[in-house]
Amino acid sequence: MTPADIPEIVELQKVAFPYMAAEGVIWKPEHLEAHIKIFPEGQFCAEYKGVIIGSCSSLIITLTPEYKEHTWKEACGDSFFKNHDPNGDTLYAADVSVHPDYRRLGVASRLYDARKSLAIAKNLRRIIGGGRLFNYWDYAKTITPYDYVMKVKKGEIQDPVLMFQLNNGFNFIKILPNYLKDARSLNNATFIELKNPQYRRNS
Repeated sequence: MTPADIPEIVELQKVAFPYMAAEGVIWKPEHLEAHIKIFPEGQFCAEYKGVIIGSCSSLIITLTPEYKEHTWKEACGDSFFKNHDPNGDTLYAADVSVHPDYRRLGVASRLYDARKSLAIAKNLRRIIGGGRLFNYWDYAKTITPYDYVMKVKKGEIQDPVLMFQLNNGFNFIKILPNYLKDARSLNNATFIELKNPQYRRNS
């Protein structure tokens, strides 16, 4: 990602997350500028025929304890990555967005592959993030967020976000309540984790 990409990525966010855009919970130009300045190698975008069709933002943190309950705002340093720690042990997956016209073509997987390669190159212990419960609003009157996740894992409920994360090797750790203002998830998210199999502990 470069500064010249920012206007396109802002527009991509609007079409990729219409419900969250309506709540104002998408990146603004000044946020993306800060991400590139603070941690340029952690910001990726995908192009097709000169058009940006996907992007993702990441930062390095350390959670203490390692599975601490947190909000998206806390993890992302108030959207500006103020808490990015070059000496941290964890790559935080702040977001991933793909244009609706280019979904199910492997774009998001390629972006996650870039993150995995970065985690290996930086010798980070793991990648974590908070995943939206994309279809939970259809089930919220009858089951808890945790039960919803269990049903998705069993294949009883279809959830494109969680299924994508599980298919990309992430493990579900726990529910993060009040994680992010999101109507579809009723503000809940999954704490997901992918450990780096090549991590080398410093002696």
